[in-house]
Amino acid sequence: MMQISAATKDDKAAWLPLWRAYLDFYKQALDDDITDLTFARALDDGESLNLLVAKEGDTVMGFATYVMHRSSWARAWYCYLEDLFVDEAGRGKGVGKALIAAVAEAAREKGAERLYWVTEEANTTAQALYEKVATKTDFIQFRRDL
Repeated sequence: MMQISAATKDDKAAWLPLWRAYLDFYKQALDDDITDLTFARALDDGESLNLLVAKEGDTVMGFATYVMHRSSWARAWYCYLEDLFVDEAGRGKGVGKALIAAVAEAAREKGAERLYWVTEEANTTAQALYEKVATKTDFIQFRRDL
């Protein structure tokens, strides 16, 4: 039976291969110190980054990172679902949908009024799920590295 919970320090070894597969999918390379920092921030109650893991027994099947933040457009919090990944063995089993629902619940508990995320235009597999659980907007993301 699948369970979703906040990550603990004991989850790092099982999360790491999925994190690397996620980065590979998006053709991104991060130094190990950034990966370590990301995991540490997710466990730090003083940080706004959070990490949920979906497990079947001791096997991590997927993860979601999300950030709670204030908005200039709202009284309440917004929640940004930054990363979502499901291991190939867990795909088609409702893991991604369950992770999104768990992030939404965490956001509601914090008093957020919006959950949002972005994905690559070519990631049609993910979009098929997203179109079932959310509304696609007309916004386009621009980025400027500093």
